[in-house]
Amino acid sequence: MSSPKRRIETDVMKLLMSDYEVTLINDNMQEFFVNFMGPKDSPYEGGMWKIHVELPDQYPYKSPSIGFQNKIFHPNIDEASGSVCLDVINQTWSPMFDMFNIFEEFIPQLLNYPNASDPLNGDASSLYLRDKSKYLEKVKTYVKRYANPDDVRNNHNGNYKNKDDINDNEKDDDVDDEELSSVDATSDDDDDDDEDEDEDEEEEQEEEEEEDGPNQDSDNDYRENMKGDDGDYDDLNDLDELEDEEEDEDEVAGRMDL
Repeated sequence: MSSPKRRIETDVMKLLMSDYEVTLINDNMQEFFVNFMGPKDSPYEGGMWKIHVELPDQYPYKSPSIGFQNKIFHPNIDEASGSVCLDVINQTWSPMFDMFNIFEEFIPQLLNYPNASDPLNGDASSLYLRDKSKYLEKVKTYVKRYANPDDVRNNHNGNYKNKDDINDNEKDDDVDDEELSSVDATSDDDDDDDEDEDEDEEEEQEEEEEEDGPNQDSDNDYRENMKGDDGDYDDLNDLDELEDEEEDEDEVAGRMDL
């Protein structure tokens, strides 16, 4: 039985001599990046992902740690951390497996046949179960935006070369959402202002009606008091004064309208 160190060297050298693009970190065979192309005839075709691999000292008796460095939309891959939920790596790993099994079989199968019942990305899982066509459309959008092979190859630290551009695009999306929210909030405020103005107008109208009502009643009472017992005005001078007062009131009201 070979020692773990010997097995690590054998498996990594085999991977380095293959068609995979492998970049060792600080010339350490226990930590490296592998450029992985999306499987053919899958929604991930044409994309490239830089996958971080870390082999424990107990490898192959203990499974390797793998994680996607650039974003991928998949129910079993955490979008933020790139962690992978794969039983054959996390639970049922065997010393019989090697690195080629991971990149030739396990990851391609995972991408082609997601397990939506055990998700790391709840949004991807929900969309996959609810609307498969929209799920595939979003997968392809992520491939185009985050898995451009040239961008992946031109950056050797496992992150995007155009990470700043991606962040800028995400900020623009956030700004658009904030602007839409601001527009909605402004519309609500305008509606509230219109309602307040209508209420103020109604209150002013009610106040005017209340003021007009008592004044009219007072004039009628005054006229009645001016009458004598026989129903006629006792004094013509008093009647003239009453008419003059009414004319003055009409003139004041006319000025107020102006």
